[in-house]
Amino acid sequence: MTKAYGRFLTAFFCLFLGGLLAWHLLLPDRERSETENRTLAQRPELTWSALADGSYTKAVEGYFADQFPLRDGWTGLKARAEQVLGKREFNNVYLCGDTLIAKVDPPLEGMEEKNLRHAARLAERTEIPVYLGLIPSAAEIWRDRLPAGAESWDQAAFIARAEELEGVEPVDFLSALRARAEEDIFYRTDHHWTTLGAYYGYAALMEALGRGEEVLAVEAAKERDIPVSNGFQGTLYSQSGIHWLEPDSIEFWVEERGLSVTSWRDGTPREARLYDDEYLGKKDKYAAFLGGNQPLCVIRNEEGTGRILLIRDSYADSLAPFLARHFEEVHLLDLRYYRGSAAAYAQENGVDEIVVLQSVPNFITDRNLALLGQ
Repeated sequence: MTKAYGRFLTAFFCLFLGGLLAWHLLLPDRERSETENRTLAQRPELTWSALADGSYTKAVEGYFADQFPLRDGWTGLKARAEQVLGKREFNNVYLCGDTLIAKVDPPLEGMEEKNLRHAARLAERTEIPVYLGLIPSAAEIWRDRLPAGAESWDQAAFIARAEELEGVEPVDFLSALRARAEEDIFYRTDHHWTTLGAYYGYAALMEALGRGEEVLAVEAAKERDIPVSNGFQGTLYSQSGIHWLEPDSIEFWVEERGLSVTSWRDGTPREARLYDDEYLGKKDKYAAFLGGNQPLCVIRNEEGTGRILLIRDSYADSLAPFLARHFEEVHLLDLRYYRGSAAAYAQENGVDEIVVLQSVPNFITDRNLALLGQ
């Protein structure tokens, strides 16, 4: 390589970097990435204390990374290049053909055993029957789809351990989902179960509650048969950087006639909906089920019988509409936002059964479940 050519490459590289810097400075900062479904870092404030402890430098690095021009395109290009090189794990997400499956890491600090004890304490604090429904993720049900040698924590072994918990009745979601593993029971770009998967979960829960004879057949449960969205790109799509897969479809099965929904998002009861169509125009389309995360939600059906309390994570939101066809009241508590006693709430509201309904990956990491023992 001649000196002239070397100087040309150096000058070109400097101009390229300078152009990117100028582009970055001229573009307005974005508050949020819809592709990654997260808030982006903003320009940090320069202070002597932040400069001294190194936090300012770290914040600047995060700011430039998040606000980099055409960031979404670059992240997708990076993932595609890594795929060509044979990589199959992207930010803790496995690429399995046309499906993304989240890796489940071993729990830290014995959280899985701590949370089992918290569930047992809940049963000790109330005379109301307590059920534990641990929902295995796609990494367990679709383990045979994972890349060769891929690691993912053994959820089935933990569920078997949980079934030995004294004073708590298990809900066998594992067998119900394994029996339907060939069906589309999880989204391809998101970690949640589909409406079909939630239906099989509902059937398993009703069986555990001793009301299996009431379970609606698929044809009867599927009162609405048209996808409400064909453009769902879920959390795994955002997390992995793999942006070339076809989006998922979302289905609402249960009609809202005869049902009323009340939501306590800010401590005040407000009328809500079983399915909130507003979210279908947003990135987080799964939040259309009951309007997404909230401290407390109650679904009422005057023709139903019995009252059930779900200590929920987001998997419960697509299952609850099926339960609402049978129960007079379905209560959903989220301990990330509701800080009171679940046992006291159940007693005050005349609840007949309490179900701790959580996906395994959430259950083994959720520190808020300590509130179960209050």
